[in-house]
Amino acid sequence: MKRVLITDDCHPILMDGLERLGYVCHFVPNITPEETADRIHDYVGLIVNSKIRVDRNFLDDATKLRFIGRLGSGMEIIDREYAAEKGVAVLGSPEGNRNAVAEQALGMLLALANNLLRADRETRQNIWRREANRGMELSGRTIGIIGFGHTGSRFASKLAGMEMTVLAYDKYKTGYAADQPWVRETDMDTILQHADIISLHLPLTAETRHLVDKAFLKRCKPGFILINTSRGTCVKTKDLVKALENGTVGGACLDVFENEKPGTYTLAEAGLYRRLYALENVVVSPHIAGWTHESKRKLAEALLEKIIAVLYPPKLP
Repeated sequence: MKRVLITDDCHPILMDGLERLGYVCHFVPNITPEETADRIHDYVGLIVNSKIRVDRNFLDDATKLRFIGRLGSGMEIIDREYAAEKGVAVLGSPEGNRNAVAEQALGMLLALANNLLRADRETRQNIWRREANRGMELSGRTIGIIGFGHTGSRFASKLAGMEMTVLAYDKYKTGYAADQPWVRETDMDTILQHADIISLHLPLTAETRHLVDKAFLKRCKPGFILINTSRGTCVKTKDLVKALENGTVGGACLDVFENEKPGTYTLAEAGLYRRLYALENVVVSPHIAGWTHESKRKLAEALLEKIIAVLYPPKLP
């Protein structure tokens, strides 16, 4: 019997598709990492979102495992090199929520630029402050996109009609914006020197961990706005908060954070996030940029297609 363990909520189209392929699916969205590790030896397939860490010990116990499907991106939770040694296919589905992330990044930026969250709160209380909530137009500004993969390129597509100068940098690619003539490929220094807005679209790696720190912020154009919808640990929170408080950074749109479990905050972290959330030049959300009704289905569809393509490739005539 071929069993697949699904450890998080997903669209039923994924389970239906796996069952048509002959798998028995066990849908346990509330399973803990410890329970998953205890049971994984019974499964040939594993579907995860973000709570399950697939390290060497986990893979050593997963003696029957043939594939791991990641709903979304963020492959840092899986030891892909060791999985490859074990003959386990690792499949992600970043195509599924790239549009959702791009739309939220733009939405958060527009909300910040136009003081919409504060204006909404005040208007509901019959506080009528038009001058205090005067906004900033994006037209004529320069925006820099760091990382031009699935979400970075889709975010750039949303900017096509915004009348902005769009700069992009991807360390591992060339010619990546050839089909987007409004985007200019450049280097990191140019973005930091000239961008009024910088948007991060990066995986979490040893190279990108705390990329945005005190030294990075000092190199940026004073008063720039930072958008992060990628991974929270790409930004050193204490350095960003200090820069926001002293005006080095003019604003921030943050969907991701170094610690996304408030119940585990240390006293120092609790104080740091209180300072961050008290700032009116910050728009925040609880890691929901890729979390739309549409992306739920798209993630499942993309992952199912990859499972079929990798495990059941068409036979040559």
